Amino acid sequence: AVVVAIAVLLPFDHSFSSLAVHQSRDVPDFLAGITRWGKSDWLLYPSAALLAVSALAARLIPDRISKLALIEMNEMYALILLGVGLPGLLTNILKRIIGRARPEMFDQFGFLAFRPFSGYRFESFPSGHTTTAFAAAMVLGFLAPRWFGVGLIYAFAVAASRLVLGAHYPSDVLGGAVVVTIGAYLVRDYFARRRWGFDRTGDGRIVARRAVGVSRLISRFQ
Repeated sequence: AVVVAIAVLLPFDHSFSSLAVHQSRDVPDFLAGITRWGKSDWLLYPSAALLAVSALAARLIPDRISKLALIEMNEMYALILLGVGLPGLLTNILKRIIGRARPEMFDQFGFLAFRPFSGYRFESFPSGHTTTAFAAAMVLGFLAPRWFGVGLIYAFAVAASRLVLGAHYPSDVLGGAVVVTIGAYLVRDYFARRRWGFDRTGDGRIVARRAVGVSRLISRFQ
């Protein structure tokens, strides 16, 4: 279905891209601020630092409740780090190997030009910013399902910003969303198999485990 969807989009890629770019000046200025949130560093660096600190603290602190709470937080930080980082890494590898020309190169090469390992202007498919945004939305949905809708609004806003700013074609955005959906579910399922922060219910569903240690630790200060 994904392959068919991308194939259907391809003939309209340039038309849709041109339509998205030809907006008022205020819209691209606004979306330029949004698109910055499609970079992964604002998620990966803090989660990696917090994971390192809490993992060390879990080894040093003798209190059982505090140790359990830190382990639970470690599982959350690790999910963010791997759930966002691995799909992003895969996207960065794929876009360099595929080497599709970005919309800005259309006049010279058309919308189906491919030059692997030729630099930024030939790294259009799939969209890295879209991958990061949808990865963050997926991880948020895994950890707190009621907030998944908010995560999707953020992800679609970042994806739209990449189109309006002329950085990607629609099929690039769809490709990024597909990569991250598959990657995020694989990471979540791996965590569930190891029983890291997730449990499998009797009907086969995977749900986030209640953070008992964190709840008990908070109750101490109430």
